[in-house]
Order: sequence, then structure tokens, then C-alpha cells
Amino acid sequence: MYPQERIASLIKAYPLLQEVIELKPVTWINPNRKKIQDMPEFSIRKKDMLEATKLWERFAPYFKVAFPETASKSGILRSPLVPIPKMQNSLSRDGVSISGKLFLKCDNALPIAGSIKARGGFFEVLQHAERLALEAGLINKNSNYACFNSKEFHRFFNHYILGVGSTGNLGLSIGILGSKLGFQVKVYMSGDAKQWKKELLREKGAEVIEFKGDFSVAISAGREEITANPKAYFVDDEDSKALYLGYTTGAVELARQLKEQAIKIDKDHPLFVYLPCGVGGSPGGTSFGLKQLFGDSVHCFFVEPTHSPAVLIGMLTGLMSEISVQDLGLDNLTEADGLAVGRSSKFATSISKHLISGIYTLADDKLFKLLTQLKDSENIFLEPSATSGLIGPQRVAATNYAAENAINLTNVTHIAWATGGDLVPDAERESYYIKGKTLQQN
Repeated sequence: MYPQERIASLIKAYPLLQEVIELKPVTWINPNRKKIQDMPEFSIRKKDMLEATKLWERFAPYFKVAFPETASKSGILRSPLVPIPKMQNSLSRDGVSISGKLFLKCDNALPIAGSIKARGGFFEVLQHAERLALEAGLINKNSNYACFNSKEFHRFFNHYILGVGSTGNLGLSIGILGSKLGFQVKVYMSGDAKQWKKELLREKGAEVIEFKGDFSVAISAGREEITANPKAYFVDDEDSKALYLGYTTGAVELARQLKEQAIKIDKDHPLFVYLPCGVGGSPGGTSFGLKQLFGDSVHCFFVEPTHSPAVLIGMLTGLMSEISVQDLGLDNLTEADGLAVGRSSKFATSISKHLISGIYTLADDKLFKLLTQLKDSENIFLEPSATSGLIGPQRVAATNYAAENAINLTNVTHIAWATGGDLVPDAERESYYIKGKTLQQN
């Protein structure tokens, strides 16, 4: 924890920080957001994102045979984009009326891993597996990648180790796919990771190494052990270009879905997207992709728990990944296990600080209320952290953001990005729902 005089100095410079420290839900509008023509040159470009989509296409034959549930989509991992008008009406009755139309991007329903982390985690595993196979002369890029499901390839990959530090969903994506390919997988999990996620990983063949500390402890230990082994590869959620690149491809998918549904996005018909945020990689990569495709017509907002606002405090103070929530005396304890992160990603936030429109925080109780409200209104189940984007339209409407940017909110398409939930066991679902219902009644 920082000395009190250091904290006092930061609060004086950034008064909103006092409310953050007091665990009050806040909304911060990013003063450093740039117009698309004023963006600096990043290490990832639009052409990299478009090239990344080709990797998914090369591996489509593999997914069709290794994971039959993907066959109906020709081995391409996609999630639905659905309107949620009943939830929109329910939310409007609770407070500020939501103008425009509210949609849910259902990455909770992504095949195999049931979360947005599959976009980044799967991508990095596939990229690594392809590189190893190419170097060994087992394939070329014109090969039929169904061969990755063969015993020969399983034996080959079994000589290699994959490691990852995780609070839950990233670990699941690496563990499920890595083990299926034949890798030895080690998942370093923080104490706040859900027990059912640890059990599922072990069931899929991954080794789970548990730590009493938070995400930073788990990822540091994993990074140190894995990088010391020349036959091991570490998926580094705090500093991975490959993870980030995988997340950008979700924007390409969304753009196609908007076109298919004849939803116009332009200056007069803007797109607002609300993204749950941990270290910042998945919402950052998604935002980067959306900015490349829609420019200044898209407005991206991150969402964090009041106890774990790692990206918010980094961007607000300008200290980025050099400050942690613990430095300010926050405990980093939240039921939103995928968002239970004390320090932001150095790589992702260095880009996001130019892209995103703002960040808002909310308390855990609100997550459970939203979970129950969505189940009751639309019969859609999400895990707690994935519900956080649903109140984005109301939180932004309560600021001067629309007026300052000459936006007519009645023309806005709102998308809450649902980041996970389909793998949650029935008993956990029932427990979450009951908790939300109880909180609603109190």
C-alpha cells in the first residue's frame, strides 16, 4: 500500500479517486480519447486483425472433428447477437429510460469454453501450435488442419508445456483446447477462482496449481516457472500481443452480424459497446477491432467491480500498470472472479487509453440483481461478471457524454458484451439466481 501522503497527493490531483477508494460506483469519461485520425501508430494494425481471422479459417476443419458441436457452423466459433427488449424495458422501469436499442453479444454461448476468453486464449494456443507444427515440417499453411486431431500430433504436442495464470475463464480456454491438442497444460489459479472451474480443468486433463493470493501472485509464479523451461510456453494475460489479437477478431464477427441484421452504424447512428474488464486484454482487443472497423462512430466503455478497478485507477492517474488496487488500500475481492484483477495489462492499456470513451464501476450486489433480472426477462443466464455491461446505457446517459459529443441517444445501438456463463454448473446457477432475487427483495 502507498504511504498516506502519496495517496493524498493522488486524490488531490484526481478527486474521483476518493470515491473509488470509498468503493462508491463511479463513471469516468476518458479525457485522453483520440479521434481516429489522431491515433498514434500501434504495434498491432488493422491488417494484423484481418490476417488473424484467417487462422480461425485454417483451423476450422480441426474444430469440426475435434469438437463436433462446432460442425453446424463449419468449425468457426461464433456467438449470437440478440436484441433484449424485455430486459431494456425492465431496466428502464428501474431508473433512467434507455433510449435506442439494447442488444446482447452472447460470448457466454461461444462453443467449447463458453466465454470471450476463447477468442484470445484459443487464438494464442492455435498460433503456438501452428508455429510448432510448421517448424517441425508437419504441415504447411495449405494443409488440411483436421490432422491436428490425430494421434501423431497429440504425441508431438505432448512434448511441450503450456502455462497460464488465471482467475478462471482464460484458464478454462487454455486448459480445454491445450489438453485436447495434446499439450501438457499448467494453470496457475488465484484463490478467488471458482472451485467448479478448477475441477473442470482437471477433468479436461490440465494440471491446476492453486495460490492463496490474487491474480498477480498466480501469474507471476506461472510466468517464472514456465519461462525457465525451453519446451514450455506461457500465455501472459498481462502482456500478450497474441491474446489481444485474438480478441480483435470478435469485432469482425460483430460487424458482419450488424450488417446481416441491417443495423446501420455511422456518425448519426452510433454504436455504444459495454465491455466487462479484468486486466484489459479482452475489452481492449475488442475495442481496437471495433475502432478499426467503425472509427469514431463506435464508443467503447469498460466495466469494473468497485473492489477491483485496476484499469480505471491506471488510466485516471496516468500510472497505468505501475499502480495496483492494493496500492490504494482496496482488497481486490469480488464475486466477479474474471474481473478480480489488481493491476492492468501494460500492453493492452497502453493502447486502450487512446481508444475508450470511459469506464464505470459497480458493486457485486448489482451484478447478481442484473443476473436475476436478465433470467426473468429474457431467460438468458450469464455469470455475475458478464452482467456488468447491461446498465451501461443508463450509466453513460447520466453523464454529459452524449451532449458533449452531439449524440442523439434515440439513434444509438447499445451492445452489452456478455463475456461468460454457459459452462456454469446448474447448482451454481441456482445459487446465483437466488442471491439476486433475495437482493432485489431487500
